[in-house]
Amino acid sequence: MAPPAQSQRSPSPSQPSGKSEVSDLKLQLRQLAGSRAPGVDDSKRELFKKVISYMTIGIDVSSLFGEMVMCSATSDIVLKKMCYLYVGNYAKVNPDLALLTINFLQRDCRDEDPMIRGLALRSLCSLRVANLVEYLVGPLGSGLKDSNSYVRMVAVMGVLKLYHISASTCIDADFPSILKHLMLHDSDTQVVANCLSALQEIWSAEASTSEEASREREALISKPFIYYLLNRIKEFCEWAQCLVLELVTKYVPSDSSEIFDIMNLLEDRLQHANGAVVLATIRVFLQLTLSMTDVHQQVYERIKAPLLTLVSSGSPEQSYAVLSHLHLLVMRAPYVFSSDYKHFYCQYNEPSYVKRLKLEMLTAVANESNTYEIVTELCEYAANVDIPIARESIRAVGKIALQQYDVNAIVDRLLQFLEMEKDYVTAEALVLVKDLLRKYPQWSHDCIAVVGNISSKNVQEPKAKAALIWMLGEYSQDMQDAPYVLGSLVENWDEEHSAEVRLHLLTAMMKCFFNRPPETQSALGAALAAGIADFHQDVHDRALFYYRILRYNVSVAERVVNPPKQAVSVFADTQSSEIKDRIFDEFNSLSVLYQKPSYMFTDKEHRGPLEFADELGNLSIGEAANNVVPTQMVEENDKDLLLTTSEKEETKGSRNNGSAYSVPYDGSSTSVFASQTQIESAVSNPTLAGHSPQASFAIDDLLGLGIPAAPAVLSPPQLKLNTKAALDPSTFQQKWRQLPVALSQEISVSPQGAAALTAPQALLRHMQSHSIHCIASGGQSPNFKFFFFAQKFEESSNYLVECVINTSSAKAQVKIKADDQNTSQDFSTLFESALSKFGTS
Repeated sequence: MAPPAQSQRSPSPSQPSGKSEVSDLKLQLRQLAGSRAPGVDDSKRELFKKVISYMTIGIDVSSLFGEMVMCSATSDIVLKKMCYLYVGNYAKVNPDLALLTINFLQRDCRDEDPMIRGLALRSLCSLRVANLVEYLVGPLGSGLKDSNSYVRMVAVMGVLKLYHISASTCIDADFPSILKHLMLHDSDTQVVANCLSALQEIWSAEASTSEEASREREALISKPFIYYLLNRIKEFCEWAQCLVLELVTKYVPSDSSEIFDIMNLLEDRLQHANGAVVLATIRVFLQLTLSMTDVHQQVYERIKAPLLTLVSSGSPEQSYAVLSHLHLLVMRAPYVFSSDYKHFYCQYNEPSYVKRLKLEMLTAVANESNTYEIVTELCEYAANVDIPIARESIRAVGKIALQQYDVNAIVDRLLQFLEMEKDYVTAEALVLVKDLLRKYPQWSHDCIAVVGNISSKNVQEPKAKAALIWMLGEYSQDMQDAPYVLGSLVENWDEEHSAEVRLHLLTAMMKCFFNRPPETQSALGAALAAGIADFHQDVHDRALFYYRILRYNVSVAERVVNPPKQAVSVFADTQSSEIKDRIFDEFNSLSVLYQKPSYMFTDKEHRGPLEFADELGNLSIGEAANNVVPTQMVEENDKDLLLTTSEKEETKGSRNNGSAYSVPYDGSSTSVFASQTQIESAVSNPTLAGHSPQASFAIDDLLGLGIPAAPAVLSPPQLKLNTKAALDPSTFQQKWRQLPVALSQEISVSPQGAAALTAPQALLRHMQSHSIHCIASGGQSPNFKFFFFAQKFEESSNYLVECVINTSSAKAQVKIKADDQNTSQDFSTLFESALSKFGTS
């Protein structure tokens, strides 16, 4: 029997069948280069498509450069586009080959067809080869004066490309001035928008070295130019409108009537079909009215309808982006949106990320009047097939309960969740019931009656099991089986993999022991023995602490571990108000979607704990310390704000793997008490612990050990500032976000100074005479706001100041941030002295 014939597969047209494929293409292109035969353009198209496809999949076809250039001598726009794409791709890696394209690109820049002129000019500027910039100046100059708007539009962006290749060539050719003239006089709005975008980038880059560029950049946010753009805004495309609106946010109106004029001009932009335009307009409205409380409130009411319309129309991605901005506004003014809570109900066909955000919105807008309807809707989601959404809905019910809205009905709903035969529902409900009992201890009787019927064997999630153990220990006197349930958990100590559960079990055993000693004593001993032998440092330390304090005094141990129950009034917020304000300042940006300020996801040190760990090296702790501690890869330092001093020390100990102290345990009490004696002697005589008195002054004073205060530090010499200090706005903004506040104080302004402050310019000139420069100012009487900076003489150390002056009270609220924290007080004295002299000299 003959073997089956092998199927003959033809090679893919996008894959070369052999090494000679590129050579064949070269030969065919050369044959067609000078041909004038009918249909030759169609043949060239097929060959060009092959070349582009090979180039796209990574095959080197740079050897065809000459033939491709020769074949481009045609009026066929499609062939031109493919040839320009090929040339632009290989010009970057082969600058010598790029020189061959200059002649034909320059020739195409003079073509009769404006489309070809524009494409050729764009390709010429996209070569990005430094030694070819001299060939760009002539075509760009002609393109900026071209009669066709498309060519002018391409030429404007070509100027920006030239600037990034060779800034000096661009400035010497006086292209910025030509762009400025086009921006003010061109009839095509897209040309105007491109000019604005290019000039903003060029002048921002040049402002740090050129005073003229700095003045031109400031002129972009002057009243005549802003009004010129606003009057033409309806003619711009969506992208250009967003660009103009972004510029308007930087403009500071002189009075309230100007604010209303701008808002009236932009009123119809709130009805625009494009979500980006609507959000950009809303940002302008919010920024303009920040200092006008009543009007700001009306702005919230006005922007509500456009935002809700955008949420319900468009793609899920757009809905999520708009919902993120709505969420930010709801967090600042929940009462404005409380009557529109039904807009945030989840639809069955929405993606999970949209549903999750809507659940957060429902939690935020809940109040006394709508709690029942919202909780009823959330309870329906608890049976959702999407388990993460079901979990989030149960958490949302608990958050509303913690806001003290209709607690009675909510507790009943949560107890019903505990009786549902779904593991994840029971787990989430247990965690929420624990938090409710911490805030509302009066509900313990009803809750414990239901919790007592839950078997610990049916609870597998660590957080839920830890919550159940906490309730068993906290209310062990009311739960008949509490000692025995906890005892069974101790017996299975080795099978419990979660350190959180083991820590809660130790504490619960201690509390149960103080409430019901006879039934718990043996189980407590087993728990302490297992905890001291535990491999996890935190569990080991806690068990050892409990053991020692019990041996010391049982009454003291009870006061420490099981004090009288006190209701928790407020739970810690995960985000500080300062971070929320920063996110609001960056409205209509990715900061709102990520729910964190831009510096947290753009600056190097905030991009993750692992990526830049090698660059951090070793950090020295304190000036007087000689020991160098390796940096720890901490994911979120902000969480330290929520820890007590003891918790911070415990966390530090676990990270250092017990390097601060190590207490060996061999099963005997002798070694334990030997270590205890060492620690007690170290506390009673701190100098024996190996720390110098100077290094431990702050901690000793905090503990109240009666150690005398540290000797006074000699005051540094008088601070001298740099009279020619320079700092660009982007660097100022970045430093302002990163540096902590060194000093915050209230300074009195002289009556003469308050009277003289009718406009910001007067104070700016006065402070500059004291080498303190202003980078931004604004406001209107009686409130003025200034951002100043100064630099230490012959050093790069900067001082940044936010100064808010109220002329009616003659007071200034001042915040100072400094690169060198040690000299911030000296600078504060200098700044206060300069400000007090305003108006008197």
